[in-house]
Amino acid sequence: MTNRNSRRGRWWLLLAGAATVALAACSPANGKNTLAPHGTNAHQIDNLIYPIWIVAVIVGLIVVGGTIFVALRYRQRPGRSDRPKQIHGNLTVEILWTIIPAVILAVIAVPTISLIFKEDATPSNAVEVTVVGKQWWWEFEYPGANGQPPVVTADELHIPTGRNIDLSLKACDPSLPYGVNNGPGCNVIHSFWVPELAGKEDVVPGQTNHLTLRTSTAGTYLGQCAQYCGLSHANMHFRVIAQSPTAYDAWLSSQRQVPAVSLASAGEAGTLFTKTFACSNCHTTSSSTLSTYGPNLSHLASRSTFASGYFKLTKSQLMKWIMNAPGLIPMQSQDCRKGPPGSPGVTCVGMPSFTQNTPKGMPVMTTAQAQILATYLLSLK
Repeated sequence: MTNRNSRRGRWWLLLAGAATVALAACSPANGKNTLAPHGTNAHQIDNLIYPIWIVAVIVGLIVVGGTIFVALRYRQRPGRSDRPKQIHGNLTVEILWTIIPAVILAVIAVPTISLIFKEDATPSNAVEVTVVGKQWWWEFEYPGANGQPPVVTADELHIPTGRNIDLSLKACDPSLPYGVNNGPGCNVIHSFWVPELAGKEDVVPGQTNHLTLRTSTAGTYLGQCAQYCGLSHANMHFRVIAQSPTAYDAWLSSQRQVPAVSLASAGEAGTLFTKTFACSNCHTTSSSTLSTYGPNLSHLASRSTFASGYFKLTKSQLMKWIMNAPGLIPMQSQDCRKGPPGSPGVTCVGMPSFTQNTPKGMPVMTTAQAQILATYLLSLK
């Protein structure tokens, strides 16, 4: 009975292992599939990975097959001594198994290093975008040209198809309230990654790194911070929206327009935003040219997502966020309401809650007030 149960247990273990492998291979098309490249750089990386993968599989089969062969061929058997015959090492074999891996690695290294230099080259005729990694969201700045003002937005990076996009990746920005040697505020290390368009590129304080994106296929591609950066690292998403050059130019032009509803004409919403809850300490809704501590909200309604691309932009979800953001995404913002970012003794990483842990004497937001603010923000197209 014991042997039968033991054999049955081994079969269940094998089935569980096979099921794990099968389920691991099943993944929905979620825009983060490195094996479904849609960008020039992603295709080049994919073309490099496949031959290396084939070599790795062959080497793995030889090693695993040899191990199994030796384990079975020289296993203990009745009538045999437990101690196998001792032989001296074979110098020829030892030299071969040293040289062959070295040659394989050298062959792999040549195209790998070549691709690294190729992707690091400055692209020609590129659309330039500055990307600032903050905790825990991404800011995108399109520089002004031909007398046009710059455009600052968040969460969604728009790019034209068929063009090189030169991303300047930074973790330091004057809008951040803390920094090194009294310089522009610096954040922690992040990593910018859009699996279907390109490889990863670290975003390092005090350093500007570059990444090139290019795709001929219009669509929405999901990105993610790929370097642990604190409490809400896993929620630090973004979207790359690739569109035709005509649609891209139209979007960029609309972002340069003054918001249709100004704070001065917003009535109660303007008072709530600037005075009652001091949202204007971290955000702006009046100019799409400003880099602010929190995301620029001047054209919030033109986006499909918010909160670092984590939530779809709907009125009900926006109201929940306005009232108690840390209740939806973890943040280190319990003391944010004691003063504006950068005030002495204030730790403000993330949006504060206006309903929970409210300091004494500070107003608690009602559902009606959240609705007024959400209605106002959704009018900013």
